Amino acid sequence: MTDDLLFLPGLLCDARLWRHQTAIWPDAVVADLTQDDHVDAMAYRALAAMPGRFALCGLSMGGYVALAIMRIAPERVTRLALFDTSARADTPDQSRRRRVLMAMTRGNRFRGVTPRLLPQLLHPEHLGNATLTQEVLDMAEAVGREAFLRQQEAILRRPDSLALLAGITVPTLVAVGDADALTPPALAAEMAALIPHATLHCIEKAGHLPPMEQPHAVTCILRSWLAVAR
Repeated sequence: MTDDLLFLPGLLCDARLWRHQTAIWPDAVVADLTQDDHVDAMAYRALAAMPGRFALCGLSMGGYVALAIMRIAPERVTRLALFDTSARADTPDQSRRRRVLMAMTRGNRFRGVTPRLLPQLLHPEHLGNATLTQEVLDMAEAVGREAFLRQQEAILRRPDSLALLAGITVPTLVAVGDADALTPPALAAEMAALIPHATLHCIEKAGHLPPMEQPHAVTCILRSWLAVAR
């Protein structure tokens, strides 16, 4: 039997983040993470969208929500994939920068992802890909100002999850773009080292959004993850 599959998008991302993967697995569910201002509330909303047990895959903020699900309802998860994320809470500097962005947004200066910010999200080789860069910009615009504020509040308030990792017993994939500037490969390696029997993949020529930057590589990795016996 094939596992039901739940995808969790990142900050200012929607189902387009996983478009290439949901074309392969059309029955997969992409959670709506735009409605809540706490990762636990996001986790409960995602859980309510799924019948029974399921394979769980999250990227960035979606990884934070995935770890919340592993804390709230680990018995529901058959396997876990964490892309370009961290088990750590924000550092004081990260929190400060996040609050500055939130203050600007409340002052009606929400600009989503601008071309100036794309180098933080994409590998340098992809910055000239007009189709890809426009899709990233369009996702942010579609998520919008109010959801951005809710998501940033949720990220700010997320707990440190490092202590949770040693108790994860399902087949686990940890993956990261080799040029991820926001959650760099060292954070992925840290998680993989703490989760028993986790598999670590560093995806070449990818930044923070490998499912869009290297969709075929990500799909191949996910196929292998879904095939692991449990």
